[in-house]
Amino acid sequence: FVLSNDTALNSLLSKLLQDYLEQTNSSAPSQVRSASSDLEIIYVLLMIGLFGFFTVGVMLTNIRARRLEDSHDPYNTYIATDIWRKKDREYFQAKLIENYKLCCVFENQLAVEQPSMQIPEAKSS
Repeated sequence: FVLSNDTALNSLLSKLLQDYLEQTNSSAPSQVRSASSDLEIIYVLLMIGLFGFFTVGVMLTNIRARRLEDSHDPYNTYIATDIWRKKDREYFQAKLIENYKLCCVFENQLAVEQPSMQIPEAKSS
């Protein structure tokens, strides 16, 4: 009784293995598999395209809004007209002239070169 049950199990397993091998070797399942693979690729490309579309849209909207906002911004108006650089240059020139007027030269009479006197030289021994 055990032998017949064992042979029946072996024949069932061999039949299932043979059917499985036939399915993997046949061309019809591979066509179905390639069609589903193509759909997966199309889905991934569609998702990447939608993400890129929304990202570019948000970026362009943000850039356009900032450009419109910055055109009336006083800070950017001053930078565009370069007023600050002119004011800095005028301030620097005024400070330079003020420092030049305050400048005076002290002359050390002992340090002035006197051609009539000779500088003593150290004697080498």
